Amino acid sequence: MPDRDSDKTSKPARKPAKPDKAATTLPESMVTGKASPAKAAVGNEPVFAYIASLPQPQRGIAERVDALAARTLPGLQRSVKWGMSYYGVGDGWCFCCGGFDGHVKLMFVNGAALVPVPPVTPVAMGKSTRGVELESADDLDERQIAEWMKQVAAMPGVGGKKR
Repeated sequence: MPDRDSDKTSKPARKPAKPDKAATTLPESMVTGKASPAKAAVGNEPVFAYIASLPQPQRGIAERVDALAARTLPGLQRSVKWGMSYYGVGDGWCFCCGGFDGHVKLMFVNGAALVPVPPVTPVAMGKSTRGVELESADDLDERQIAEWMKQVAAMPGVGGKKR
């Protein structure tokens, strides 16, 4: 039997690995349920870079949320904070959007005060934060999301002065 190191044509018999799409296409942080390691930065470009770093379908969903926010909220401000894109108007942040394994979280600060109240209560994002988890672009109800964006933008945001 030839020595393995010298036999370049033979390959060791391996059981075919079950494809794990998430492990091969998502950043490790997204697979473990944590936000991205994207550095905190204020402005459009850091948010656009964060969105571009997401794999599909998360990238497509985040692009649609970003475009909807830009159409819906005059004076929209963007930032990357805590590994997610944050959006605000005036003097505070109103909602955030981040890619995770299998979905995109769209969370509204003060979401418990929205009508109707968004269905998801996230862990470790504040008592009043509520939102939705979007698995595909088809899950994005633009009419409802735009309405929530308008409502939350009219409330005091996080990190700003009370209105």
